[in-house]
Amino acid sequence: MTETGDTRSADGAADGAEREAPRGRLQRLMRFVPLLAPVLLWAVPCWILLHTGQRWPLPVAPAGTALFVLGMAGMPFAMARGHGRRQQDGAAIVGDTLLGVIWVLFTWSVLLGVLLRLTLTVAGVGEGQDRARIVTWAVLGVSAALLARGYAEARRVPRVRRLDVELPRLGSGLDGTRVALITDTHYGPLDRARWSARVCETVNTLEADLVCHTGDIADGTAERRRDQAAPLGTVRATRARVYVTGNHEYYSEAQGWVDLMDELGWEPLRNRHLLLERGGDTLVVAGVDDVTAESSGLAGHRADLTEALDGADPALPVLLLAHQPKFIDRAAAHGIDLQLSGHTHGGQIWPFQHLVRVDQPAVAGLSRHGARTLLYTSRGTGFWGPPFRVFAPSEITLLVLRSPGRPPRPETDSGQAMAGTSE
Repeated sequence: MTETGDTRSADGAADGAEREAPRGRLQRLMRFVPLLAPVLLWAVPCWILLHTGQRWPLPVAPAGTALFVLGMAGMPFAMARGHGRRQQDGAAIVGDTLLGVIWVLFTWSVLLGVLLRLTLTVAGVGEGQDRARIVTWAVLGVSAALLARGYAEARRVPRVRRLDVELPRLGSGLDGTRVALITDTHYGPLDRARWSARVCETVNTLEADLVCHTGDIADGTAERRRDQAAPLGTVRATRARVYVTGNHEYYSEAQGWVDLMDELGWEPLRNRHLLLERGGDTLVVAGVDDVTAESSGLAGHRADLTEALDGADPALPVLLLAHQPKFIDRAAAHGIDLQLSGHTHGGQIWPFQHLVRVDQPAVAGLSRHGARTLLYTSRGTGFWGPPFRVFAPSEITLLVLRSPGRPPRPETDSGQAMAGTSE
């Protein structure tokens, strides 16, 4: 019996080792991704646009190749100086802009370049050199147009996205409660103090009962970005202004942001709740720290939904603020009625939303999770890093809460006075 047990143990250990081997190889391979990604981003469009039969006259191909090599070397360097310990805003702007430009150029070099070349070949248009040059000019033209449009989209004041949300447990006295949501303002290297003021002016036109900010206020400390964040103090709400931390606060002394928002008149909902009462009915408004808080090492910072709901009547409907959509699993397990989140930016630059899907259960809009829980994921009010938004417009959201029996109004992106304007 002892020998049999030893044999099984040895076999089990061998099987475990076999299972761990591929996993270990994958982990080792993933270490090279940060090094390999910039090379691919720059090398692929360089090859497609300059070296696939175009036969450019001198010095076009050598000069173009030199520019791609310079970008490939300069982008990581600029981003490291801009977002690393030095936090040099000028370097961050250069690195972030290069990242956005090359992402768009890479995407359309592959998608449009390959498809257009195949189409021209099947249609018998021109010779090989002509087709190659048509592809190059088409990719450059489309990329330039998307980047120009994306820059304007990123810099304008967002349009208001309005939708009615029916909550089965919401009392009739709370029907029509107006909740304004801004998130991911990402005040950063590009000074957007004027943009911030205009966003706050737009929020004030909504006459909201509750105004929420679901985190990622800025890239940088509260002291450094105070001037851009200061207009948040002008936001008006008839009942309350509430805020929860995002992951980017934990890169930039999160407690300083909590203190500044408190100073500006917002209530930081750090694993706590407040009650919103109207017409004899009550809504629990709860908030949790971002899921990255505990790993930040800051004392007392963690995402704790049980603590956030401590003392709340379980029969009451709950509106939860949580920065990342993936908190929805915990929210659904607690029977939360509606979770408001940001974080995803709607992908920000297409087709990045498909990569976001790997980490998050939703990218944008309203979705249902479990028997009762709804999740609204905002595309974000600002932008992170690259100053571009391509097929992922920013938004200020107005959610009108409805009790059962009221026909919901369709979701709209309103215009007129609510339409965004460029800085």
